[in-house]
Amino acid sequence: MQLLEKIELPCGLVLPNRLAKAAMAENMSTDHNPSKDFSSAYGEWADGGWGMVITGNVQVSEQFHGSPADVGTSVRGQSEEQKAQWKNWAAVCQRSGVPTVIQLCHPGRQSPYGAGLSGFFQKTVAPSPVKLNLGDSLIARAAVSLLFGSPRALTSDEIAGPEGIIAQFVESSKQCYEAGFKGVELHASHGYLLAQFMSSTTNFRTDDFGGTAAKRVEIVLRIIRQVRKQTSPEFCIGIKLNSVDAASSESLEEVMEQISLINDAGVDFMEISGGTYENPRMAQEPDVAAESTTNEPKPKQSTLIREAFFLQFSQEVRARFPKVVLMVTGGFRTRLGMEAALKSGGCDLIGLARPAAVLPKLPKEIILNEKVSDEDARVVLAPVKVPGWLKLIPINALGTGFQSYYYAGQIKRMAKGLLPIDTRI
Repeated sequence: MQLLEKIELPCGLVLPNRLAKAAMAENMSTDHNPSKDFSSAYGEWADGGWGMVITGNVQVSEQFHGSPADVGTSVRGQSEEQKAQWKNWAAVCQRSGVPTVIQLCHPGRQSPYGAGLSGFFQKTVAPSPVKLNLGDSLIARAAVSLLFGSPRALTSDEIAGPEGIIAQFVESSKQCYEAGFKGVELHASHGYLLAQFMSSTTNFRTDDFGGTAAKRVEIVLRIIRQVRKQTSPEFCIGIKLNSVDAASSESLEEVMEQISLINDAGVDFMEISGGTYENPRMAQEPDVAAESTTNEPKPKQSTLIREAFFLQFSQEVRARFPKVVLMVTGGFRTRLGMEAALKSGGCDLIGLARPAAVLPKLPKEIILNEKVSDEDARVVLAPVKVPGWLKLIPINALGTGFQSYYYAGQIKRMAKGLLPIDTRI
């Protein structure tokens, strides 16, 4: 089983297998620090047989968070009490030898009012003053104005200055390194700030951080280089990127140019995902009808490969950059589908999010358990039932937000010592 094979990342970090618990929002930090609840929840994944665990968003800016209950860091450093909390979190996450990576994020224009220390009348920040678009209806436009407002463009000093965006990511990475985590993943997907910089639809700058595909990714390159310099050659630096397909307005060639530059800067893995608040493809449900069941014939290889949402784009990246370590997250529900994706060469790591919130020991108990047959090694979840009244509100991201809230609730159950609700079908 290829899923059981170890893999060594360029930094030298060895992952014991190919299954990664992907990032999910926990939404349970009342003071923006990793409380005992985080240790309780992550202890379940620590003992679950994963090859790597990636945390939910940790915000690098004190002012702007993605939700009111995010874990955050400060460019000005940590108190001794905070350092102890972080070291405890790292120790629990890795108590069974599973390398754990912190996902670092700045939401940019996707920071709602009340999240972080920013005041109600303080504008969000972005590469350019491009407002979120959650739909064309009057309700959707009003919701954007009330929840997010109109962003303002960051100044050059706010990007590259002593306490700027780059410094925030670097200082956060240092704090993760000193706490004992094995690495960080820069969140440059799902419409957050780094993705806003990289996109031609949200970055209209004409300085060092915009104007061409290369300049739009410059902020990311500087972060990678400075994190490496401020931590260690053995410290893992990953990045989450958006896929490009027919539904995207991005140029494939420009995105590949950016990936080439990121690869040259020295990342250890790239995770391929997709979607934004405006087009939340990362939250779509897999095609359950296409999944195999125990009384059906074994599905074709082409059907299994289609199980993954973003594998086609990953295969394009693989064709151009054969040595990069690629992780694909989204849609995987069967061992056969995961094996097919690995054998296709389109990815090296399989990311699982929602299944991990329902079955935290999924690798050990099912997917990597050789006593479980291929046909039974699957976890297909019932779609989260969105309330009917919510569907009547013409705002693109509401259903996605409700689903994220539901799975965060399962993580909170784990934090309280309860089992998640088993929604397998």
